Amino acid sequence: MQSLSGSTPNESENNRGWDIEACKFAEEHLYTAVVSDSLDQLGVRHQAMREYLRPVHGKCRFAGWARTISCSDVYHFTDDPYAVEIEAVDSLLPGEVAVVGTQKSLRNAPWGELLSTAARARGARGAVVDGLVRDVRKIEELGFPVFAAGIKPVDSMGRGLVTAYNVPVECGEVIVHPGDFVFADYDGVVVIPSRIVKEVLELAAEKVRREDNSRQELFEGAYLRDVFQKYGVL
Repeated sequence: MQSLSGSTPNESENNRGWDIEACKFAEEHLYTAVVSDSLDQLGVRHQAMREYLRPVHGKCRFAGWARTISCSDVYHFTDDPYAVEIEAVDSLLPGEVAVVGTQKSLRNAPWGELLSTAARARGARGAVVDGLVRDVRKIEELGFPVFAAGIKPVDSMGRGLVTAYNVPVECGEVIVHPGDFVFADYDGVVVIPSRIVKEVLELAAEKVRREDNSRQELFEGAYLRDVFQKYGVL
């Protein structure tokens, strides 16, 4: 993957044969807490984004591969303020998640309805914006899942610029690299480094199985002490 220009938006960069299946598997069978626990088990901690990143509407659950976008505040008008932003969104591929780092800016809303519409048309599975968004009702009607730090109606022109994409960004105080696996549900957002995605998802699936068994036995009246000793999960 490349930063800025250098590849056409329709050029296939997805060589991971299990991309979409991994996304669907996580969405259908896992949840962020068990993924976070599995990362802890491997000693890869601090992969859960900060708690201020919340779903902007009720149907926000997704998993996908990070297409990172980097924004910076500006205090002047430029000749072509949307050039890199447009290129970044048009570069999205099926199975990807737009991960927008803004350096925690609250000056503008770099993501809204039209970017959500374009991302959805490209096959993106969602967006995480470490900043503000707008057009939330329209995004909800579209059914595109977005996590953000807040909502504000102002445009980015003269306030912020997309400066690069497919570069490492900080989002929710987690460093996200292009191609990392991003999983979001109501509990928050977790990032799995690309090198250990398969291992983490397999560990998480096994933990879900043990939790299901624990839940059933607890429901039937077993003591938590005994169930924990048997399955080792809480």
